[in-house]
Amino acid sequence: MPIRRILATLVSLFLLDLTWPMLAQVNTGELRLKVTDPTGLGISADITISSSVTQYRTSLPTSNTGEVDIKILPYGIYLVRAESQGFTATTETVEVRSALPSEHTVKLNIETVNTSVQVSDVAPLVDPHRPSSVMQIGAKQIQDREASLPGRSVQDLVDTQPGWLYEGNAVLHPRGSEYQTQFVIDGIPLTDNRSPSFGPEIGADDLDSISILTAGFPAEYGRKLGGIVELNTRRQTADGLHGQVVLSGGSYDTGAAYAQLQDVHGRNTFGATASGSMSAHYLNPVVPENYTNRGTTGDFSAHYERDLTQNDRLRMSVRHELSRFEIPNELVQQQAGQLQTGDNFETMGTVHYQHIFSPNSLGTLAGMVRDNANNLNSNLYSTPILPFQHNYFREGFFKATYSLRHGHHELKAGVESDNAFLHENFSYLITDSTQFDDNTPPSLAFTGHRSDLEQSAFVEDLIRLGEWTISAGLRWDHYQLLLNQNAFSPRISIGRYLPSLNMVLHASYDRIFQTPSFENILISSSPQIDALNNNFLRLPVQPSRGNYYEGGLSQAFAQHMSIDINVFRRNVTNFADDDQLLNTGVSYPISFNKAIVYGAEGKLSLVHLGNLSGYASYSYMVANVWFPVTGGLFLGDDAAAAVAQTTGHFPASQDQRNTLRTRFRYQVLPHLWFAAGLSYGSGLPFQFAGDQADALAQYGPQVISRINFDRGRILPMLAIDATLGADLYKSDRMTMRFQADGSNLNDRLNVIDFGGLFSGNAIAPARSYTLRLTTNF
Repeated sequence: MPIRRILATLVSLFLLDLTWPMLAQVNTGELRLKVTDPTGLGISADITISSSVTQYRTSLPTSNTGEVDIKILPYGIYLVRAESQGFTATTETVEVRSALPSEHTVKLNIETVNTSVQVSDVAPLVDPHRPSSVMQIGAKQIQDREASLPGRSVQDLVDTQPGWLYEGNAVLHPRGSEYQTQFVIDGIPLTDNRSPSFGPEIGADDLDSISILTAGFPAEYGRKLGGIVELNTRRQTADGLHGQVVLSGGSYDTGAAYAQLQDVHGRNTFGATASGSMSAHYLNPVVPENYTNRGTTGDFSAHYERDLTQNDRLRMSVRHELSRFEIPNELVQQQAGQLQTGDNFETMGTVHYQHIFSPNSLGTLAGMVRDNANNLNSNLYSTPILPFQHNYFREGFFKATYSLRHGHHELKAGVESDNAFLHENFSYLITDSTQFDDNTPPSLAFTGHRSDLEQSAFVEDLIRLGEWTISAGLRWDHYQLLLNQNAFSPRISIGRYLPSLNMVLHASYDRIFQTPSFENILISSSPQIDALNNNFLRLPVQPSRGNYYEGGLSQAFAQHMSIDINVFRRNVTNFADDDQLLNTGVSYPISFNKAIVYGAEGKLSLVHLGNLSGYASYSYMVANVWFPVTGGLFLGDDAAAAVAQTTGHFPASQDQRNTLRTRFRYQVLPHLWFAAGLSYGSGLPFQFAGDQADALAQYGPQVISRINFDRGRILPMLAIDATLGADLYKSDRMTMRFQADGSNLNDRLNVIDFGGLFSGNAIAPARSYTLRLTTNF
């Protein structure tokens, strides 16, 4: 869809529904500050806002009248420090807990001559009014992050948190879930697969903060509930032109550039970003030789925001992204001369409108139109099959919410509609018939289209009763694609603050209704595929339903360190998984009778101990899936096994028992710092159709040396990383930072997944380096 058509559609939607309230970010609010002198007259000042809980810190000036508006702040408690020449610096505590703007006035006293004032900033390390666990990644951690391959910067940051792990090609799996991660970008949910092989990412350089949820979901969230990743894009509030330029390059012929410009003029804010990257290690290779693995990405976005009045705000944005990449070859495929390529194109436009009805009520409205296309192409030497694919969808999203503050209650209600119009085009030509059943057709062509219609409504309440905080909500979902179903989902989280221990205890229950992944769901459900094998089983993929339980605590120690510990259990029926169509790399959703996932997680955060800061996160998880199959397409022997196997269980493909991530940073000199960390995984399970000799022929001795065929497990992964950073230049107008990263310095061959290219075989990068130069102005 051309950009002008998207903008026209969004403007029409906005004008049609102007009287409706619109979407606000679920876990973010707004802070309106005013700095005054002792008489109450507004004065210009420099403001610093920080929170150890949300890992947030920013500095900015007020206007000449002492006013400044910070429009996106994750919920939490913040220290606000105001400084102005001739006045005594003042530090105060402010709490942000609602979508409604929080207003706060800081009064500065006139500085007394020959008087020295020592101000001690003590930031809270735990949030006493948070009823569930939320992991936060702030601007500082984003800025100092270890370098990533193109398309993975956000995924790599999320993967550092407890409960998350990778399978091949940067596909995130939260607490044993398969393709159930939901990214929420400035309030707009994206529920399709956002890994590099399916779509370009919104890069970390675009972001100001990230909030991550794996339990205690507000009723506002639905459809994909393995985990929620809220991305808050970078916003400037000071008048004038501001920008950032990031240049990086390193191993595997990797190079990237990012640029951002933003101009604030009165009530108007204009912004634009552009980025591009290339690499010879775009996807995870199948063998250490890293055959056919080049990729490029591009991204452009623009946005406009205007404060129409003190109570009305309008924001519009448009973004276009693309990626082109090669599919890594196995040894046999490389010898045959195979070259398969994929690409993805996405254009998205959004509009937001917000109206404050009173100091205690807020209405918001959001709309989004998105076009997404995925393509797969093969050359004539592809073996054992030549697949071709052109899938695309057009999505229209609308959401309206109303928030009300009343006494101890923060009430919120809303409705949303998400309609995706799916189009699938797939064909293949078999080049090696010995790899298939005799009755498999030598060629096939499929075309299908259908609408995925999903609607929902919710109501929720955040209740504050002394040291108790309760979040309770109810959600209704309707899903119509292959099936027509609906469900009610109650949610409740309870937190109790213990001031004497500086500890928060919390517990949550989430009823979930998860809609199936729509990637290739039309071809896998079409009777036309019956011709692939005389023996087949096809069942409609049911939405997953489940009960999530979590209990935990957050504890602060001596204003230097905090620890978060959670235990959890997930009981899911119609557990979602995926399968592959023949040897084509075309994946589609399937489901099993049930799954039980349980475990424990912990994160130690060292805010500061002298010049040292950092974190260590650990996860223990057990994930088992029970037969029989309840949805999806199964062919040949797989169909026979699916019919025969009605009892028993097996480990989920994400069943990694022990996962550890650490990274610690030491400020060596005022302008020089060093960081180091490691990542460890005890190894995922695998299933391989052939024997060890077959695997050796396909992948070589190096890969096989990292596989335990007796246990059916990949051997443990370990990668040690280090970073050296320096501030090259700093002034009131510009800063320049340099960073050098070394990854997998121990140079271990880390196998992520095993079982073949099209069932997830993947190898992590070898020892590599990256250099990055960041300029802000």
